[in-house]
Amino acid sequence: MKTTKLVLGILGLVFSVIVMFQSCAASVVNALSDDGDVGGFAGFLVAFLLIAGSIVMIATRNNETKGGSIAAMILLVLAGIIALSNAAVYSDLIVWGSMSLVFALVNLISLLKMKKKKREEVKNDV
Repeated sequence: MKTTKLVLGILGLVFSVIVMFQSCAASVVNALSDDGDVGGFAGFLVAFLLIAGSIVMIATRNNETKGGSIAAMILLVLAGIIALSNAAVYSDLIVWGSMSLVFALVNLISLLKMKKKKREEVKNDV
């Protein structure tokens, strides 16, 4: 799970740069069309949350406590919700939101595996 979290964290950082550039273009389109859509700003917010979640995933991949996985999961779920709820004009947000939710799911699986491992350690100590 440590290697998976490292790889997904690095991919999240790379994809967040792509999201940021696409959001710049979407913001320009939003400003020129003057239709009130906020897909470009939502993309910036998704990129920021994706960067934060990826950094937390990378930094806490070797940690045996639950806090890092929970924090990364919360950040990535927020990114996914924001992306999927603002994907009206900037439809690439559907892809980035789905990816964020998959990364959050990996953190949940990691959390459950840590919990199972702790139970087995306690069972073996008794």
